[in-house]
Amino acid sequence: MARPVTLFTGQWADLPLEKLAKAAADMGYDGLELACWGDHFDVAQAGHPQYLKEKWELLADHKLNCFAISNHLVGQAVCDPIDARHEAILPAEVWGDGDPEGVRTRSAREMIETGKACRAFFDAKPAAAGEVSFPAVVNGFTGSSIWSALYAFPPTSQEYLDRGFADFAKRWTPILDAFDAVNVNFALEVHPTEIAFDTASAERALAALSNHPRFGFNYDPSHLGYQGVDYVAFIRKFADRIFHVHMKDVWWGHGNGEAGVFGGHTDFGDPRRHWDFRSLGHGDICFEEIIVALNDIGYAGPLSVEWEDIRMDRFYGAEEACRFVRGVDFKPNKAAFDAAFNRKNQ
Repeated sequence: MARPVTLFTGQWADLPLEKLAKAAADMGYDGLELACWGDHFDVAQAGHPQYLKEKWELLADHKLNCFAISNHLVGQAVCDPIDARHEAILPAEVWGDGDPEGVRTRSAREMIETGKACRAFFDAKPAAAGEVSFPAVVNGFTGSSIWSALYAFPPTSQEYLDRGFADFAKRWTPILDAFDAVNVNFALEVHPTEIAFDTASAERALAALSNHPRFGFNYDPSHLGYQGVDYVAFIRKFADRIFHVHMKDVWWGHGNGEAGVFGGHTDFGDPRRHWDFRSLGHGDICFEEIIVALNDIGYAGPLSVEWEDIRMDRFYGAEEACRFVRGVDFKPNKAAFDAAFNRKNQ
């Protein structure tokens, strides 16, 4: 059985889930990775069995499945220095009066509730004969109190950075303990602006948490490639921590040299940019190497398309991306290719 191909709904939250579900089914997807914004998945409603039943019925009506939910927006505010930008992405009850520590505290509480909601959602999933089950996963961001110190001037000591990782551990350990209590994994999308944005910082984040069993990664090569990070080696290094996979492409080195890796304060799509997200197959990520590595580590979970391309119509791009993933994914060989040379196997 090939891995399920799903569509992350975060960039489609302007559409009602009912409309998006039909479109995703028509585009050929096996399921949806539900974002906890728009009307796609409401954490507060997950305590109502009827709400969960109706979500699964809506998915089933379109022959769609779900293997993960995602709460990137609230997770971002757990560790971040809070400013006016956060008000636009957070639920009103989480933002509250905007006091930064209050926002961080309410965000942490909401992430704990997200873990409980995830457990309730998957416990309410109707049984399907022969269906492969996967661990319950919440994908998301963590935020970071030290991201602004990315470039070390004024000089940034390791002690300063240690305090940032300690702050992350203090705020996220109770969340992860709550996830553990309900048997749910948290998968950080390693990403600039997060506590972990490359392989080195991902290792440091794990160490800060004393390798908490519920903390792993939502692997997304697009955030690693343009930085110069070996995105295939990341899979092998964190083989037991790849809890979910985003399929997203990016190109780099295509600008005119006026804006570098840090973006030059330009918008996506600006032709001066050194890098931009691209629809799958239109960027510089080598997905065949990724599939080989995922096969090598035994990853059998979904391949979830996070569709982003400022230059392309999203319905055209998402349908093409679904076909691309099916074309590049392949099952690992269960026997050595030269096993048939042995007379016992003939």
